[in-house]
Amino acid sequence: MSVFLFKRFITLIATLVGASVVVFLVLEILPGNAAQILMGPDASPEAVHALAVKLGIDRPPLERYWHWVAGMLTGDLGLSYAYGSPVSELVVERLLLTVPLALLAMAFTSVIALSAGIFAAARHNKLGDVGVMGLSQVGIAIPNFWFAILLILLFSVYLKWFSAGGFPGWEEGLLPGLKALLLPAISLAVVQSAILTRITRSAVLDVLREDFVRTARAKGVSRTGTLWGHVLRNAMIPVITIMGLQFAELLAGTIVVESVFYLPGLGRLIFQSISNRDLIVVRNCVMLLAAMVVIVNFVVDLLYAAIDPRVKASDI
Repeated sequence: MSVFLFKRFITLIATLVGASVVVFLVLEILPGNAAQILMGPDASPEAVHALAVKLGIDRPPLERYWHWVAGMLTGDLGLSYAYGSPVSELVVERLLLTVPLALLAMAFTSVIALSAGIFAAARHNKLGDVGVMGLSQVGIAIPNFWFAILLILLFSVYLKWFSAGGFPGWEEGLLPGLKALLLPAISLAVVQSAILTRITRSAVLDVLREDFVRTARAKGVSRTGTLWGHVLRNAMIPVITIMGLQFAELLAGTIVVESVFYLPGLGRLIFQSISNRDLIVVRNCVMLLAAMVVIVNFVVDLLYAAIDPRVKASDI
């Protein structure tokens, strides 16, 4: 087990280092000058240069890269060019919305997809299976921002059950905060649950054809007992793979839904920072999202080993 963990940990560190280099280089080649944008088009070259020196963007790229990496390791992410406040404070403030939104959407996705996928597999080629697969195909085809607009029209404009947008803040209480995130989470979960439903159905059907399932049935185990006691665990590896990827995608891809519901999350912060060419904020936010994706995949690898010991044994 220690060899398995060591290999996965080394891969985690190497991936993070590679991601930091790619993120830094990609943002370095973007056109434009942050100091010029902040000062305005009519600013004198002397004033622009003075601001560039103050912001530290006049230093050589390699020096700025090492300074950035050292800052991340010590928790000092620098000051935002546009906001004039520490980047760490901006990121933490936005993560307090984006992470709960992603978790809520993932919870909806998991409940809907696992239930629907197992239901469809248990009724293979029957009416229930055809109905679930048809609905999942529709869910995959629906853009989440379009579905978000439909939810606003139905529940905010006509029924007036929810606010059309905005976030009251967690200081107003847990229930008001969750209520504000409910519609965005549902709009994010529709497409994700449709994809995961099809994966779950396929994985369960593959396991149902295995010899050990027929043996369990021959020993008198009920169909329901076989499904939940033997099939589900063996079918979870491809399902967990997709769930890990989906959660990482939810963390990184909420920008459109956050814009539709006017939520002050991490996605909107990145979008606004790109508009202002606030590269220090963009760089740290993108690196944070990349780190989240890598860490989620690392956790998925650990779950592989917990669910199926063969994965751990094959890697030693």
